[in-house]
Amino acid sequence: MSTQTHNQPRHWASINELSFVAGMRLLFWIYRLFGRWPFRCVLYPVLLWYVLTQPLPRHASLDYLRRVKFFVDVKTGMSGVRRHFASFAETILDKMLLWGGLFKLDQVDYFGTEPINQLIAQKRGALLICSHFGNLELCRVLSRQHNKMRLTILVHTKHARAFNQMLATLDPHSQLNLMQVTEMTPATAMLLSEKIEQGEFVVIAGDRVPVASNPRIVLADFLGAPAAFPIGPYVLASILQCPTYLLFSLQQGGQRKHAEIHFELLRETIRLPRKGRDEALQPLVADYAARLQHYCLRAPLQWFNFYDFWHLPKLDTQDASR
Repeated sequence: MSTQTHNQPRHWASINELSFVAGMRLLFWIYRLFGRWPFRCVLYPVLLWYVLTQPLPRHASLDYLRRVKFFVDVKTGMSGVRRHFASFAETILDKMLLWGGLFKLDQVDYFGTEPINQLIAQKRGALLICSHFGNLELCRVLSRQHNKMRLTILVHTKHARAFNQMLATLDPHSQLNLMQVTEMTPATAMLLSEKIEQGEFVVIAGDRVPVASNPRIVLADFLGAPAAFPIGPYVLASILQCPTYLLFSLQQGGQRKHAEIHFELLRETIRLPRKGRDEALQPLVADYAARLQHYCLRAPLQWFNFYDFWHLPKLDTQDASR
């Protein structure tokens, strides 16, 4: 490992994390012809190649698994990393199966949907704060099945272009509810406000620091150490003045696995004062981090943030108060 790799942590946006999907077209074809077990037999050589040739994601996985080990029993070292990336590959396959019409949607259990159904019935929108945990493509497919549930998902598509293009080849509709947002401008906020007023649900990730020279963040305890979380989702919630829910997806079970989708109310309304803004943001970010940690400990191998989450450079915590 080079000194640069170890001593100069890089922002997640500078890492081509989805180069891992380069061989997924072939693996998907193998699954279509032979099933999941042959898929796995071919997967592991690809997996080994990726783990050996990608030091940044590899060391991020090692660090994450060591932190989880303090709370629950999980394999660490290269064995744990291999299992972590295997879980990532299985999730990518499931996303492809979803958009290819091959995923069994009757194996999905939903929790906390009653208030969401009430909002849909009342034609009220909400903000959903998600994470890079599990398989949120299930929610996008759910929105297509439930024709009254409309989702707009805020993404950095330029950092996931290869995977999104692959989904588009399976189902062109997979791109319909993606909205690329590099920064939150007044025009973007106005557009999202209109979507909320029309009863749509806006989805934004809460576990990725924005692409900026001095990103606006709040530090919160996560897996035993302070970590940087973006304030963007909560500032957006204060602008939209709508209910804010947390959204988590995970896979449970072994051979007969099933998926779970969880909706959890964060706040009915979020109001951020001009003075003492950082103090108002702190409990919101802390609550999100606590729930993310809860699900990470339930399914440690299903959090897919393969970068140095705890030691990002040039973070400006003071900017959160402006």
